[in-house]
Amino acid sequence: MNVRLDTIRECLEGALPGVMATCSADGAPNVAFLSQAEYVDGRHLALSYQFFNTTRRNILENPHARLIVTHPRTAERYRLLLRYLRTETGGPLFERMKAKLAGVASHSGMGDVFRLLGSDVCRVLEIERVPGPALAPPAPRPSLLAALRLTSARLALCRELDTLLTEALASLESRFGFRHTSVLLLDAAGTRLYTVASRGYESSGVGSEVAVGDGAIGVAAREATPIRIAYLAPAYAHAGASRSSAQPGSADALETRIALPALPEPRSRLAVPIRAFTRLLGVLYAESAQDLRFGYDDEDALVALAGQLGAAMLALRQAGDPDEGRASPEPEPLRPAGPPVVVRHHRGDDSVFLDDEYLIKGVAGAIFWTMMRDLVDAGRSTFNLRELRLDPRIPHGQGSDDLDARLLVLRRRLSECVAALRLESIGSGNFLLTAHRPPTLIDLVG
Repeated sequence: MNVRLDTIRECLEGALPGVMATCSADGAPNVAFLSQAEYVDGRHLALSYQFFNTTRRNILENPHARLIVTHPRTAERYRLLLRYLRTETGGPLFERMKAKLAGVASHSGMGDVFRLLGSDVCRVLEIERVPGPALAPPAPRPSLLAALRLTSARLALCRELDTLLTEALASLESRFGFRHTSVLLLDAAGTRLYTVASRGYESSGVGSEVAVGDGAIGVAAREATPIRIAYLAPAYAHAGASRSSAQPGSADALETRIALPALPEPRSRLAVPIRAFTRLLGVLYAESAQDLRFGYDDEDALVALAGQLGAAMLALRQAGDPDEGRASPEPEPLRPAGPPVVVRHHRGDDSVFLDDEYLIKGVAGAIFWTMMRDLVDAGRSTFNLRELRLDPRIPHGQGSDDLDARLLVLRRRLSECVAALRLESIGSGNFLLTAHRPPTLIDLVG
């Protein structure tokens, strides 16, 4: 093999179709275009199987094939000798290719025609450059490895989830050039992901949710594999990116959905699972309005960064703060003034509204309602993370290891609301709840 497969990964992005030559068992040749080839590792790639045609029949009869791919920037061509091994019809590799193919199909106006039936895994036996003229290569990009090194050094200094996520997204913008990013964490049930941090959007979308399996983010979580799409792919949009309309009234009628932070028409998407050991913690997501914004190298860098995030988050959860169980003394009570702020709680889903504006629901809603009851009934304004974990009034809170993330979502949601209620970290796992307007609590069964 004169050329290494990992050095020509850009030829496999789908910008230019490959040309594939096969031969039947009786020697009849066939040449056809190939929609997609996917890099698997240094010795293997996968070909998109979409139709049962002559190419498909030939590869099953005679497992050897030739494939010519073209570099999208320099027009250099490479000829590969392949041997077909197997077809995968599900799993991470299939889902990665399915997502990419959706983008390629939409870009070429063939969204209703292209449908992936399988991923044909092939061994690469030989690669050679096809003689011919080539364009000058583009100017080299800033080193992603150097960016990753600097980012890793910064993340290693973070001692709280808030600063860890803020630093990670800031570094993705300043060092990697990823301007629209978010982090979503998996809920305790393992069925939904909720946004804890974002950067580059008009609205943060903190608290918004995506179902596992929905869109690029949900598929990355379900399959625990990176999903990278190079073109506009409506099939991989997220249902949570749109907000439904509703009128005030019952809990069912009230709007309890936060719009997912998203570009109107992202041309490129990259969703990478955040894992620690074999455990899925969430998804790190980036998107762009530019076609082909994220390549294989970007994917590699984001996978490495997500790995460090996962390890850091798990370490923070397990280590905690040595003073976490030590409650802070109550400060001088604040005297709220002005018109009351109405805090409405619906027991059915623990959704909370401030002056008819939706705040939060679920575990974070139960946490906030518990705090507000203690503030109003007992004059208590400081709360400890360890105590909240053990509080029987908080469903799913007892023993939960993501309570710090839920509190982070709650703090950020409160900071975005107009009501004069604030929750801030005061160190050692303690939080201070302040009301600048007198709160009126309404607890509803529905």
